[in-house]
Amino acid sequence: MDGYNSKSCNALEKPYYKPIEAALRWCNLINHEIEILRGTGNELFPGIGVFPQWPCLRANAEKIYDAILNGGLPHGRDGRTVSPGDHVAKERLTIRHADLREWMAKNYPDQKPPFLFDEVERNTHAAINADTFRALQADRDALNVRLEKAADTFRNMKQELDAIKGERDSLRAMVDKAMTTRQRRTLLTVIAAMCKHEGLDAQARGVAQRIMEMTDDLGAHVDDGTIQTMLKEIPDALEARMK
Repeated sequence: MDGYNSKSCNALEKPYYKPIEAALRWCNLINHEIEILRGTGNELFPGIGVFPQWPCLRANAEKIYDAILNGGLPHGRDGRTVSPGDHVAKERLTIRHADLREWMAKNYPDQKPPFLFDEVERNTHAAINADTFRALQADRDALNVRLEKAADTFRNMKQELDAIKGERDSLRAMVDKAMTTRQRRTLLTVIAAMCKHEGLDAQARGVAQRIMEMTDDLGAHVDDGTIQTMLKEIPDALEARMK
């Protein structure tokens, strides 16, 4: 039929059950319900040796009946709840769906048969309840606070690291510049020594022209203006080298 909602009810669910009806659903034996009810008759649960292929069937029916006898599970007569201790004929003994569900959740939290619990409830860990959820939520909030503090610490450390890197780069540039200065002074000292060896006064007029001609002889021309500039730096270079 158009518009029919198959999820509006649970086909395995009844308002109330006989102990054997609840037990066979607990064992997921609904496909064998007729066979089991016929084999059980008016008894509360199958006789010993009946249905040996399903040993949990009798065991679960006995658990339900034991809870009824000891006041752990409210019971009724043909679906109507009776007072604790009231005698009910075994063929008319019933348990309401809501009572059975509450009893199962309390005493067998790891057991969530589909006739009592929906898919969400079956997929929820048995240990998760309201108190546990609140505790987990508090732990999560505390972890979020710690994470935020760690993030702040990381940001501060990164800023400090960036500052250190900046200082390092500045120092490296200063070292590089210092090395270039030393090399230049060394080169000027060598030039001064060569001039002296050739009997040239590095500061005299015409020396720059003479050295330029020498570079031309080598095939590596350096103009006399550049040479003159370098020659003017020789006195300072020699003075620095002699300190």
